[in-house]
Amino acid sequence: MPETAPRTTAAGAADETTGRDPVTKLGAGPGRLLVTLYGVFTVAAASRSIYQLIAQFDRAPLAYLLSAVSALVYGFITFSLVRGGEGARRAAVACCALELIGVVGIGTWTLVDPAAFADSTVWSYFGMDYLFIPVALPVTGLMWLRRARTATA
Repeated sequence: MPETAPRTTAAGAADETTGRDPVTKLGAGPGRLLVTLYGVFTVAAASRSIYQLIAQFDRAPLAYLLSAVSALVYGFITFSLVRGGEGARRAAVACCALELIGVVGIGTWTLVDPAAFADSTVWSYFGMDYLFIPVALPVTGLMWLRRARTATA
């Protein structure tokens, strides 16, 4: 079986272990902070929603299902950032955009009609229960992913 040479960057440097360009490692450098934050939020949202879905589902099913959706989105973004590459970057951009729409939409909904939610979600009031990190995280993620795209262009 012929051995393929690793891809190289414009400067001619390549990562010998993965064959990927160093700039396509989305979780490297400042991206590590994003991976860490998304990982923490994945665990936090998943833990909260699993408990609430099991123990309190009848109390606020919409809120708890939305928290579970946010955990899935966070988990997929974490995976994409760790995986790296252009396909993972595009998937992460789509999920960050979905996350931002969710945070703004649910945040606005909870301000306009607080009675619609018997309990808060991760994205309620723009993530107020989580120090507003849920509204800042997708914006930061999109900025990082855009920078990663322009670095590979």
